[in-house]
Amino acid sequence: MSQHTVHLEWNSSGEDFSPANYTRNHRLTFDNGIVISASAAPDYLGDAAAIDPEEMFLASLSSCHMLTFLAVASKRNHAIVSYQDNATAYLEKNATGKIAITRVVLSPRIIFSGEKQPDAEELEILHQKAHAHCFIANSVSCEIQVKP
Repeated sequence: MSQHTVHLEWNSSGEDFSPANYTRNHRLTFDNGIVISASAAPDYLGDAAAIDPEEMFLASLSSCHMLTFLAVASKRNHAIVSYQDNATAYLEKNATGKIAITRVVLSPRIIFSGEKQPDAEELEILHQKAHAHCFIANSVSCEIQVKP
């Protein structure tokens, strides 16, 4: 259906390559030319000023859920003025004892406009449909909760 690519570039610049000293900083270049400075999370000796893989993973899930939610709501004739999400990912040991993102909690706050305002039941249905059709959510194995 589609293909997506990212170019990743890392260079040591002749640094000391011992475990505590090599740089975790790298660049990600996307098809549209956007470049993101990335690194490991600070807890893993990364640069706090850069985006880490865990943040990118969480952002991807949050963004995909929102985009799918907007599509579902639009098809059901709901008008949306704004959508905000304070999402959280939990890096923990999984069932096999490996460190993984074991769960994600999405906390969307949505403001609807117009006469067709969803009640709590309809809002839950919208989120369930968005989750079921989100490409990224369908690609991961961790638990994903939506707590509007």
